[in-house]
Amino acid sequence: MPPECQLFGTLGCHLCEIAEEVVMPLVEHGLMVELVDIADSDTMFEVYALRIPVLRRIDTGEELGWPFDTEQVVHFLR
Repeated sequence: MPPECQLFGTLGCHLCEIAEEVVMPLVEHGLMVELVDIADSDTMFEVYALRIPVLRRIDTGEELGWPFDTEQVVHFLR
């Protein structure tokens, strides 16, 4: 079973929309993804504003920064 992840982004971010398109099909294969809007937290905004989109594993805290494709995400989740 794939680990739970968070996808950090924000509304109106074109790259975040593309990242979501890459990640969301993996939900059909058991991936659990929480979409996190960094605009909801000053701390999150400070950390991720210039880096989004970022995919973060909840179990290890490892992060995969943009750009990434499906193959890279699958490898990241192993």
